[in-house]
Amino acid sequence: MLRHSTLPRLFRPLPGRGAATVLTAALLGLTAAGAAWSATPTAARTSAAVRTCTVSDLYLSMGRKEGAAGSVYWPVRFTDTSTTSCALRGYPGVSVLDAAHHQLGPAATRSGSSYGTVTLAPGHSAASVIRTANGPVGGPCLRTGTYLRVYPPASRTAALIPAPWTTCSGIFQVGPVNTEGVI
Repeated sequence: MLRHSTLPRLFRPLPGRGAATVLTAALLGLTAAGAAWSATPTAARTSAAVRTCTVSDLYLSMGRKEGAAGSVYWPVRFTDTSTTSCALRGYPGVSVLDAAHHQLGPAATRSGSSYGTVTLAPGHSAASVIRTANGPVGGPCLRTGTYLRVYPPASRTAALIPAPWTTCSGIFQVGPVNTEGVI
């Protein structure tokens, strides 16, 4: 049995306090200390356990095309169709293809926006927004493509999405995968 003098200060009876108060304070202190001690390892294990999404985990589709301030914006949606969560981080590779699968113009350049890791639960989606000029405002438009070839971040395998896309004025940008709809 531990003697009163060997107990840490947290467990010593406080003058004028009942045993229940001292026990409650001790248990709260241990609970908080345990939570703080295990928070980092648990968080690290959780993020390490989430694997990177592959093309076979995803259904890629196009969101609603919008125009604003001389630009056309169109989100590429990534939906997790697997039975487990997976993560996407960064920019997808995007290029425009004609009906014969020949690339039209250069691939999209990165917008330069900051990004984080997006974890997708099964059935959930995130998007990456592509952008071009709304017509030939600073240069000509290329032929309208039939498909977008999209490489999810960290993937060497692409998916083709039927999507009529016209790159104009040499502007073709892609934003990082995110849940806020930003480019």
